[in-house]
Amino acid sequence: MTTLDVGLPTVDYENERDPEDAHRILAAARERGPVALGAHGPEILTYDLARTVLRDDRFLIPEGLALAAQGVTSGPVWDRAVDSLLSRDGEDHHRLRRLVCKAFTPKASARLRDTCVKVVNDLVDPHTAVGSVDIVADIARPYPIPVICALLGAPAQDWHRFSAWADDIFKVFNWNVAEDAADIDRAWIELDSYNDALVRARRDALTDDLFSDLIRAEVDGDRLTHDELLMLAGGLLMAGTDTTRNQLAAAVGVLCDHPDQWDLLAARPDLIPRAVDELMRYCPVIFTTLRTAREDVELAGLRIPAGEMLIVNIAAANRDPAAFDHPDRLDVTRDGAAAMLTFGGGVHYCLGSHLARTELTEALTVITRRMPNPRRTAPERWKPLTGISGPATLPLRFDAGN
Repeated sequence: MTTLDVGLPTVDYENERDPEDAHRILAAARERGPVALGAHGPEILTYDLARTVLRDDRFLIPEGLALAAQGVTSGPVWDRAVDSLLSRDGEDHHRLRRLVCKAFTPKASARLRDTCVKVVNDLVDPHTAVGSVDIVADIARPYPIPVICALLGAPAQDWHRFSAWADDIFKVFNWNVAEDAADIDRAWIELDSYNDALVRARRDALTDDLFSDLIRAEVDGDRLTHDELLMLAGGLLMAGTDTTRNQLAAAVGVLCDHPDQWDLLAARPDLIPRAVDELMRYCPVIFTTLRTAREDVELAGLRIPAGEMLIVNIAAANRDPAAFDHPDRLDVTRDGAAAMLTFGGGVHYCLGSHLARTELTEALTVITRRMPNPRRTAPERWKPLTGISGPATLPLRFDAGN
């Protein structure tokens, strides 16, 4: 029997605007079994099974990401999605990872630590005198783009252009691509044109930025082509912008609801790197990732036929009590726990994980110290739990003067 023939229990959480309500729905579904039928296909709900699928090379990221499931199988957006690093598998994917991995090491990300600190302090400064801020609009949304500009070697004053491109390109991850295709394609063309100029300038004058590192990259005489450099730069903007924006806002919102842990991090910033992983486990802004079976696979007593799409529910796996003690409790001192799955797993484990951890660590270090005693001034509502989610707004008051 295939997964669709066995009468799987259904699960419906995507329209919830409070992520905790979604987690309760997912927990109830997980108690009924490791797999449930969601709005877009079978969803893997348990930690061990999710980790297995993410690490098993019999499961691939679907060609074109989620576009085919929306009826989009051709056109400029489809071509770009198919060409992205996320859509590549096998030797082609391994070759690109080998060439770029040195540009994404902890040491490379640490070069941007001072940039992160300066950017977030500059964003916080205007609000400390009055003790009022919208974390989403005033801090989280503008924060990662100047960091990405510094990484690429782009002028800091161009961050508004990168932000607008990221807004449109990220629509490729939503379930509305047919209507958004023109905006996505236009933004991608403009970004490629901008990056093309940066690459050509770097070839004649290598510096200490990502483009220079990628141009230098060589394995056994193999180097990245010009088009591959543009593809990877666009992928970096996609991977490093909206995820960081939303994860930072989500983390701040959760810490507001746990003031004892906010105060602990303000007093013990050395705990923040560990806290970042716990916050990404507890409140991931990407609930799911997609995989397609390369061949017929037996999984948890089910036969998954070749070509069938599976949804790995990272949010459900991260709250699985079989993997985490008291999984519905936030504990920024949690130690010795299983690795959270928010960065994925296997060959497609997030290349930018070190950069993301650096950005979140430095932002939370500044925010928890300079915004003491935070209080919400309006209820929090999240964006739809498809694609990349997170708080739509997060207005706070805090004790002024820091």
